[in-house]
This record gives sequence, structure tokens and C-alpha cells, in this order.
Amino acid sequence: MIHSTKSPNKKLAPEAPAAVWPRLQCPACQQQLPGSASVGQPYLCFACGFSISGNAGIWRALSPDREGYFRQFVEQYAAVRAKEGRGSTGPDYYLALPFEDLTGNNSWQWRIRGRTFRYLEKHLLPKIERAYPNGCDVLDIGAGNCWLSFRMALRGHRPAAVDLLDNESDGLGAAKHYLNQLPRPFLRFQAEMDRLPFAEGQFDIVIFNASFHYSADYERTLAEALRCLRRPGNVIIADSAFYRREESGRAMLEEKRALFERQFGFRSDSIPSCEYLTPQTLDHLAKRFAVQWKLFKPWYGTDWALRPLKARLARRREPSRFYLLWALVAS
Repeated sequence: MIHSTKSPNKKLAPEAPAAVWPRLQCPACQQQLPGSASVGQPYLCFACGFSISGNAGIWRALSPDREGYFRQFVEQYAAVRAKEGRGSTGPDYYLALPFEDLTGNNSWQWRIRGRTFRYLEKHLLPKIERAYPNGCDVLDIGAGNCWLSFRMALRGHRPAAVDLLDNESDGLGAAKHYLNQLPRPFLRFQAEMDRLPFAEGQFDIVIFNASFHYSADYERTLAEALRCLRRPGNVIIADSAFYRREESGRAMLEEKRALFERQFGFRSDSIPSCEYLTPQTLDHLAKRFAVQWKLFKPWYGTDWALRPLKARLARRREPSRFYLLWALVAS
């Protein structure tokens, strides 16, 4: 069954305001770029010479040195995702996400994503949207194949999707399956989460969709997200692994790297990533940035809920939990 591309809460409105082209910042030297360039023309930084240029609808905002830094990670990540059977050649697969995986290759993960999004659109987004009758400017960090940007656009918002991967099966290029379903395209940027190519204070919502744990430094990543956020604004972290104890997260990470080495021939540690959250991590970030996290617990089913009990009975480490985290940032 293919889920309708129409939002249950809002209709696509041709009279909705056109997407606002964001003011850009050079990711290499942090200088604001001139606003005179037009869509389709490069944005040149006169301070350092770096250029943000568009190709196939994707704006390239990785400086050469950072592209080299991430090359091994991107190649390994793309290889793993391909072996896991991610993506499809036709649009039906993408239009069904996150509610159904038509390939059946990663159904359990998409069940988690689907239930998280259903909770988000039922319990959290309506609270946020009441303050934005004309829709929100949304920064989708770690957008992957852009399914979340698509769903947010269906709700009348204006997303900008950011990811390192740009391929057409599992990266930003896969958005081609969504764009002809929308009255206006959303923006796509190949960029890193710690050096975003946007001038400050332009987005109403910054959302990390199963991506915050890829950060190498949570403080730096959150600081960069907050820099791009208007006030008041909203930060949402979805589907990043959460452990009550630090030792459980470290054990998971070692297990994961050993498994990757057996299955794929590498340990998946070409760049450092934090990989998981703990209560102590969230408390530290809350104090560091004067934000207050609200924690939501979507229901993922009885089997999922019983995992911690089963682990204790079997004397295994605690399993990961997935929560929705929301911070309303006032100043």
C-alpha cells in the first residue's frame, strides 16, 4: 500500500508564499556571501575565493579540504547503505516513506521512523505551527533521501535539506522523486552540520532526523544549529540512540564497530562520531546553551517496550531507546 502524498492536516496551497532564498555564509571562512547572485549562479566568497555552486539542483557547500576529510566516511557510508538495500529506482518507494519500506530490506527501521514521525505530526508539530500561520523555514540536518523535507513541505513549510551524501538512491539526489509532487521545490545543500552555509537567524525549526549522533562534537554541532535559528525558534532531535548509562553506549559502539569489520571489512570509524546520547549529555548541553529539553516517548510497540526488561533478565547491556527531544529557544 502506498501512502498518499497529501498531508492529513493541510492542503497544498498554490497561494502559499514562495520559498525564500536564504542568505548564505561561506563555510570555509564564515563570511556572509553577497545576496546579489541569482538561483543557478555560483555564490562567490570575495574574502577567501570559495564558491557555493549548484549542480543538478544541489548546492555544493563543502570546501575542498573538508570534502577530502569526509571522503572515506562518505564512500564507506554509501557502500554500507547500498549493501543494506537502501533506495530504489522508482518513486513509489520514496513516496511511501517513512510509513512503509516497499523493498522490505529495512522494514524495522522504517517502522521506527514512521512511528516517530506520526508522533511528531500529531503531538509536537501542531504546538509549533500555531505560532507560524504562514509556515516555517525548516533546516533538515542529515536529510538523507529528503523524505522529511518532503513531508514538511506537504504541511506548508519551507525546508532546506542538508546532507553529505548527494547520490540518487540514498542521498540528496533522491529528492527528484519528491519535487514533482510539490508546488515549489525545496532547497538542497551538500554541507556538513558543523559548518552550515547559512547566515545566522534564518530558520524557525532546526531538526536532526536520525542524524545528531553523527556529530563529532555535540557542543559545536548544537552551537551551529542555534546560530542559524531565529528567536524564538525550535530545535528537534529525533531517533538518535539514547542510553541511561555511558558504559552501555560505549559497549554498543564497540559491538557496532566489530560487526562492521566482520560484515564490511572496516570499523566505521574513519571520522569520530559521538554515536549516542545519555542523560548527562543532555544535561550538559542544556546548561551550556541555556535550553530546556522536553522529552517525548513515541510508542514503538510492545516488543520494543519489553527490550530493556529482556536485556536485564538475560544480563545483557541495556538496549538503545529512541526519543523525541524538543527545545523551544527563546533567546
